[in-house]
Amino acid sequence: MRASSETTPTTTRTTSGPTAEFLAAVHAREHEPLLGHVTGTLRLEVVDGDVLEHWHIDVNKGSVKVSRKHTKADAVVRIPRAVCDDIASGRGNAMAAMLRGEVVPEGDLRLVMLFSRLFPGPPGPVAARAATKTAS
Repeated sequence: MRASSETTPTTTRTTSGPTAEFLAAVHAREHEPLLGHVTGTLRLEVVDGDVLEHWHIDVNKGSVKVSRKHTKADAVVRIPRAVCDDIASGRGNAMAAMLRGEVVPEGDLRLVMLFSRLFPGPPGPVAARAATKTAS
């Protein structure tokens, strides 16, 4: 359930970035073995100020299709753009974001948890060291 003080974004737009790249990669794979036993639909609502992006993910026994439809889904996840981009790039963790209240899931939480397994993990030690050197 969403907090009553939450404002509802009014406009939509298509953007690029880590979230769009991650979802395009999921769609391009067509079949995801980690979701081989899963069937359901998930709507990701990415919020950026007064802008709302809808991503519809249809999973049918591992077959995954991603679209920009705004239709009814078994589970809905509302998430701020910065948090979603961090999770999609491996810099953030979906479960930790849910526990902090940054991610608002509704509906079939099992589906949300199973889909969250597709997000990349944190960069390994070599990638982390390279990023630290670059930032210096």
